[in-house]
Amino acid sequence: MGKGDYLVSEIYRGGYSSMMSPSNNYMSAGSFGATTDPRSANVLQEVSTKLNMGVKQIEIEGVSAEIFDSIPKPHMKEVNRLAKLTGVEISLHGPVMDVAGFTQNGFSENDRMLAERKVRETLMRSHDLNPDGNIPVNFHSAEGIQGSQLLPPDKRTKEAGNYQKMMVVNRDDGKMTAFETDVEYHPGQEKLEAERVTPEEKLARVNRSAWDNSLFQLFASQERAVKILDETKPFLEHLKDPQTGEIKIENIKLLPGNVQQDVFRNFRAANDYLQDLHKQVNSSFSKAYEYGTEHQKEILKELSEELRKSTEQSSKDPFAYANSMQDFIHALKSPDLAPEMYVTMEKFAVDKSSQTYGNAAFDTYKKFKDKSPVLVIENPPAGFALSTGNDIRDIVVASRQQFVNKAIADGMSENEAKKQAEKFIGATWDVGHINMLRKFGYEEKDIIKEAEAVAPYIKHVHLSDNFGFEHTELPMGMGNVPLKEIMEKLGEKGFNARKIIEASAWWQHFRSPPFQEVLEAVGSPLYSMNMAPYWNNAPGLVQGYSSGYGQMLPQINYETFGAGFSRLPTELGGTAQGAQGGRMSGRPME
Repeated sequence: MGKGDYLVSEIYRGGYSSMMSPSNNYMSAGSFGATTDPRSANVLQEVSTKLNMGVKQIEIEGVSAEIFDSIPKPHMKEVNRLAKLTGVEISLHGPVMDVAGFTQNGFSENDRMLAERKVRETLMRSHDLNPDGNIPVNFHSAEGIQGSQLLPPDKRTKEAGNYQKMMVVNRDDGKMTAFETDVEYHPGQEKLEAERVTPEEKLARVNRSAWDNSLFQLFASQERAVKILDETKPFLEHLKDPQTGEIKIENIKLLPGNVQQDVFRNFRAANDYLQDLHKQVNSSFSKAYEYGTEHQKEILKELSEELRKSTEQSSKDPFAYANSMQDFIHALKSPDLAPEMYVTMEKFAVDKSSQTYGNAAFDTYKKFKDKSPVLVIENPPAGFALSTGNDIRDIVVASRQQFVNKAIADGMSENEAKKQAEKFIGATWDVGHINMLRKFGYEEKDIIKEAEAVAPYIKHVHLSDNFGFEHTELPMGMGNVPLKEIMEKLGEKGFNARKIIEASAWWQHFRSPPFQEVLEAVGSPLYSMNMAPYWNNAPGLVQGYSSGYGQMLPQINYETFGAGFSRLPTELGGTAQGAQGGRMSGRPME
């Protein structure tokens, strides 16, 4: 505290001492980058403008597929030449699209394959921007898919569950639905009380109901076939071959003429029901096996073998065959065998998106080998599917595994495949996107913690600030994103990664580069030696955007004393006209 009741930190904007950094972890100015204008395909002009700013990292914004496809191939190569001349590193933001295969009508495998081809083509084209290195190419984990909304961590309990709203996908037809917490009243109770039903409980119910309904149709077909067979059983016994026990329809002529037509019609009808039953059983078994767990699949294999043996023995006898099918359906009815026909959007999207990314990354690697681009997967704004730290971790892990599977099938060893997968597939953490969890009730500590799950996979960072509700993009320090704490969670990989400033709202409304504001907010060192002074000290000295009181002394003071020697009097070594004598002139006073 000074004599005038002011703090030193109120004068020195950087803190108590102008020689102190706001963080023990330095983020050098050279690790920050700027983006080109996503509205323009004129990347040569955009890159040249950014080079004039002195940035060392530039990200080509190809977020719009149409604009990205408007960038000529020679221009991509020219950007590479400019980067070589200036020592600038280039990255690419690929087109924003849904890579899981979702449309307004639900999931489509054809749309997923189309997305895979687009991702592959983007990776291939990006190679022109850096043929001799490993250019990072950024894609959103999902886009346009409404995601599940988790409760804030401190509100998750056994009674409340984990979800505010759970988006669910039918794995069979790709249709989506939403489950929210409801209350139910059950009849027969002494006192009617509301029972809370969580989205998790609804998901378990719908899976059990779907399986029970599927088996109900099987039982109905089986019982109808047996009923018809029972009606004609006395007559069908006469049609059996005494040697094989096979019912031969050609022996119908041995029956009385007045019953031949009815027996023949019923026999054909029963066979039709049994054939239809066989198709339904195949369909239900196929779904159970495809969507079942490994444990369920082992049980289903055993049941399949039992059915094979029993139907081989009963194929000639429709009564025995119907009984075999009945036993098989009863075995399927076990609750332990109910498959997950309905799953959360996140589980489904991770499975499908990882196929897209893993396949595209491996195909690109096959062509370019060690010079292949690096595919980095970014968290979209919170509220979309696959937007949390756990989601990004899961999709990176699954994409790497898909890469490994394809590489092994292509003849690569498993160890080498894992090594290459880890090198060429990683994560981008967008600090502004994750901050939008605030609108779902998350607190700052929860947002910071999200970075823990993704930290081991980080290769790229996107910087933008906001207030947690709208997808605005301001320079760091202009909103409430806890950047310092997030970066500490990301650790060394985060500090060493390229950090691209995305501040479209700043460009749009304030029409000035956001670079200085970011350097001031994070306290980057002014010089490459990573030592004082720091950019957060600069506002109080140069009156930047965040500066304090401006010029507190008259302009004449700066002209006379603060602007170098040129404005000093000649007596003091300057060029301004002096006093022509005086107490210090060396001449006697006149």
